[in-house]
Amino acid sequence: MAGQRRSDRALRGKLKSPGRPPVARREHRRRFWLMIASGLSSEDAAMECGISQPVGTRWFREAGGMPPSHRSPTSPSPSERYLSFTEREEIALLRAQGHGVREVARRLERAASTISRELRRNAATRCGNLDYRATTAQWHAERAARRPKQAKLVANAALRTYVQDRLAGAIVAPDGTALQGPAVPWKGRRHGPRQHRRWGMAWSPQQIAERLRLDFPGDKTMRISHEAIYQALYVQGRGALKRELTACLRTGRALRVPRARSSRQGKSFITPEVLISERPPEVQDRAVPGHWEGDLILGLRSSAIGTLVERTTRFTMLLHLPPMAGHGMAPREKNGPALAGHGAEAVRNAISRTVTNLPGQLRRSLTWDQGAEMAEHARLQIDTGLQIYFCDPRSPWQRGTNENTNGLLRQYFPKGTDLGAHRPDDLAAVAAALNGRPRKTLGWKTPAEALDAILRSGHAGVATTS
Repeated sequence: MAGQRRSDRALRGKLKSPGRPPVARREHRRRFWLMIASGLSSEDAAMECGISQPVGTRWFREAGGMPPSHRSPTSPSPSERYLSFTEREEIALLRAQGHGVREVARRLERAASTISRELRRNAATRCGNLDYRATTAQWHAERAARRPKQAKLVANAALRTYVQDRLAGAIVAPDGTALQGPAVPWKGRRHGPRQHRRWGMAWSPQQIAERLRLDFPGDKTMRISHEAIYQALYVQGRGALKRELTACLRTGRALRVPRARSSRQGKSFITPEVLISERPPEVQDRAVPGHWEGDLILGLRSSAIGTLVERTTRFTMLLHLPPMAGHGMAPREKNGPALAGHGAEAVRNAISRTVTNLPGQLRRSLTWDQGAEMAEHARLQIDTGLQIYFCDPRSPWQRGTNENTNGLLRQYFPKGTDLGAHRPDDLAAVAAALNGRPRKTLGWKTPAEALDAILRSGHAGVATTS
């Protein structure tokens, strides 16, 4: 037909401009989600895949932190029956060199019909010709492979209403009056600490999914899995539930956190060389004195007392952590100074004042949990000579001596009381009382007697052999 363009042979309907080809290919996205599943942040995963950090962040947020099913770590790899991007690059190169369809097919060990169909279907047609470029061809192939499926909550209005009511429905007072609770604007991210939360029925997706079986035993259309509810909440573009309903979940997360990321060792100031796994073996067997365990016990109004316990003798020292000037005088400033008295600087100064009075042989190491109050541990090590080690997350048994001592201290400093009311002399008296109690593990000696015996025998001056 006269005037027909060569691009009409592409056997593809005319497209509204779908935009430009994406900045990365399917294998990049698949590798990105594999890196996310291993615990990397979206920025680090993007760098590992060779894409920019903003692109990785956008992928993660658009997917709500949930990898698409065909790109999840457990999904099978793409079948070899489909042309890969490497093969498409080879096709473009051979065509530019003037090779025919059958020669290209022979070199790629593919059927000639496969190459011919590829050159027609996935060619660049914007200029009216059948120009073949690998990136454009890969883009067209991935677009054609999509099989979008309407979400169940979009198609079933009754089911969607049931789920929304159980997530965000108003709570009702005994007299039947609906209570709205505090007005909390949606910010597009998780609520911060010490912030009001949105009130609602707040059923979990699993509670909703299981309750449907009891409320509608004979209606099979009123069924949905809890994972489908999470996808409707987290994934942008699903069109079923508003993203702001994530505020009604117990965690309030606007994005799903990969399991490997949530279980990794999280504090940025903790490096592998200061983890408890690097602590010398002599600390574990308690044969050499001078190794301490520390923690904070907390009370009302952000009050706290620091505790230090020597592992060999169970000798206890308490740290006075008074509130700093300005505490409680004005609303707490976000990212402002820690005025409650147990911030990183205050704890470092308190430990330094207390520990520097000890002989050098009794200042070998200090083991703490991964609390932010030890963010200045590097400077503390320089000031005191103590080697600082940190327990694994959520592993209080790795400081068992200190945890047991904290339990004893609660006899004097109960939970729910203001610990800031106690003076330094009060703390010294309580510490003396504990150090004067006979202990079964010490052969019914007191911690004070055990420490005095070590100092008199000169054991504390013996160098370690490890």
